[in-house]
Amino acid sequence: MKKSGFLEGTIIATLAIIITKIMGMLYVIPFYAMVGEKGSALYAYAYNIYIIFLDISSAGLPIAISKIIKEYNTLKMYDAKMRAYKIGKKIVTVLSICIFILLFLFARPIATLILGDLTGGNTIDDVTFVIRAVSFAILVVPYLSVSKGFLQGHNIINISSISQVIEQIARIAVILGGSYIALNILHLSLRTTIGIAVFGACAGGLFAVFYILTKMHKNQKELGFNEKFKKDKVTDKEIAKKIITYSIPFIVIAIAASINNFMDMVMILRTLEYMGIETSTIEFATTAITTWSAKISMIVNSIALGMTTSLIPTIVEAFTLKNWNEVNNKLNKALQFILVICIPMCVGLSLLSKSVWSVFYGVSNVGAVIFSIHIFVSLFFNLFTITSSTLQSLNKFKAVYKSTITGFLTNISLNIPLMVLFKNLGLAPYLGAILATACGYIVSFVIALKILKKEHHLHYEDTIKTFFKILIPTIMMIIVVVFLKMIIPINLASKVSCIIYIGLISIIGAITYLGVSYKMGILEHVFGHAYLNKIIKKLTFGKISI
Repeated sequence: MKKSGFLEGTIIATLAIIITKIMGMLYVIPFYAMVGEKGSALYAYAYNIYIIFLDISSAGLPIAISKIIKEYNTLKMYDAKMRAYKIGKKIVTVLSICIFILLFLFARPIATLILGDLTGGNTIDDVTFVIRAVSFAILVVPYLSVSKGFLQGHNIINISSISQVIEQIARIAVILGGSYIALNILHLSLRTTIGIAVFGACAGGLFAVFYILTKMHKNQKELGFNEKFKKDKVTDKEIAKKIITYSIPFIVIAIAASINNFMDMVMILRTLEYMGIETSTIEFATTAITTWSAKISMIVNSIALGMTTSLIPTIVEAFTLKNWNEVNNKLNKALQFILVICIPMCVGLSLLSKSVWSVFYGVSNVGAVIFSIHIFVSLFFNLFTITSSTLQSLNKFKAVYKSTITGFLTNISLNIPLMVLFKNLGLAPYLGAILATACGYIVSFVIALKILKKEHHLHYEDTIKTFFKILIPTIMMIIVVVFLKMIIPINLASKVSCIIYIGLISIIGAITYLGVSYKMGILEHVFGHAYLNKIIKKLTFGKISI
C-alpha cells in the first residue's frame, strides 16, 4: 500500500474529490431534466437534511481517527493505534443506529419545519417520504468514514480516495438509472422517483465499504492487523474519550456549515414568502442557492477538502514533535495553495456563469446571477476550512468553537437584514443571503488566524505577499476572458455550444493565468521547483522540464 507525502497526498485526495464532484455536477444535467424544478426542490430538501444528520454521525470521525492513528504511530504506540480503530468502529455503529432511528421517526416534524405554510409546491407528505428514504444511508456511510480515517492516518491516501470515486459512481447509477426506470418505464409518482434517487446514497456507501474492506483485508500484515503488539499503557476508555474529544470540533464545524445551509433554506423560504413572491420563484431561488449552485461550487470546495486529508496528519506529526517552524510552513503553503488555485477558478466561473448554468440546468438569468455571486463563497469556505483544520490539529478546540459559532451567528443575524436591504435597493433579495454566508466564513477565518498568531506565533507575511502577487495574473486573465466573451458568439439554448464556449475560453484564460504566474515565480514559490518540474514532465510526457 503506497504512502503519500504532504503535497502528493494533497494532490491525490484533491483529484479524487474533484473527480467525484465533477461526476456530481454532471449527473445533475440529466437528473434535473428528468424531474424538473419541483422534483429537484424535493431532492434538495431531503439531501440537505441528510447532510446535517450525516455530519452528526460521522463528520469528525475520519479526520479524528486519522489524527489519532498518526499521533500513536509517531509515538510508536502500535497497540493503542489498533485499539483506536476497533473502538472507533463500535462508536460509529451505535451512533449511526441512533441517528437513523431519530431521522426516520421525526421525518414529518422536520418536513413541517422546512415547508411551514408554503403551498402550491411539494407537500409535507412528499418531504417526509424522501427524508425517510435517504435515512438508510446513515447506517452505511459513517462506518466507511472510520476505515478511511485509519488509512489516512498511515498516509495511505490513494485507497480512501478511490473509494470516494466508487461511492459516487454507484450513487449516480442509482440516481439516474432508478429515476429513469421509475418515471419512464414504471410510471411511478415524482415522490417515489425522488425517494429512489436519494436512496442512492445508501447504495454508494455499500459499494465503497466493500471496496475499502477488501483492500484492507488484502493488506492486513502491512497495516498491522496480524501483529501482536506490546500492550500500551493507554486504556480503552482513554482512547474512546480521545476519539470523541477529537471528533466533536470537526462535527461542530460540519454541522455549522450544514445548519448554515439549512437555515438559509428556511429563512429564504420564509422571507421571500413574506415579501409576496410567487411559490415557484421562491422554491427555485432557495434550492438554487442551497443545493444546485452549491453543487457546481463544490468543484472549488474540493480543493480544501482534499488538502485537509493530507494537511491534518502532517501538522499533527509536527505538533507532536513540537516542530513549530514546520507547522507554520505547512499552514502558509496550504493557504497559498488555496489562493493560487481557487481565486482564478472562482473569477473564471463567475464570468462564465450564464453558460455554466445553462449547461447544467438550462437557461436562467436568475440562476446565473445567483451562481456568479455564490461561487465566491467557496473561496472563503476553503480558507476557513484550512485554518479550522489547523486549529483542530493543534488541539485548540475552544478556538474552533469560538470561530465557527461566531461565523454561524454572523450569517444567521445578517440573513434577513441583508435580504431586506437588497430588496430596498432594488436588487434580488435572495442575494443578500449569499452575502450573509460569505460574511460568516470571513469572520470565522479571521478569528482563526488571529488565534493562531496570538497563541502560537504563526505569521502570514509570505502568504499576504503571495496574495497580492496573484492579483496580477488574475487581472490579466479577466481582461482576456472579457475580451473573448465579446468576440465569441454563444447560443445559451444549446448545451453543446455552451460547452465549447466554456472550454475554449477556460483554456485560454487558464494559459494566461498560469503563464503570467509562472513568469512571476508564483507557481515555483508555492509548489516548489522539484514538484512543479515533476508535474510539467508528466503533463508533457517527459518532453519538457524546468
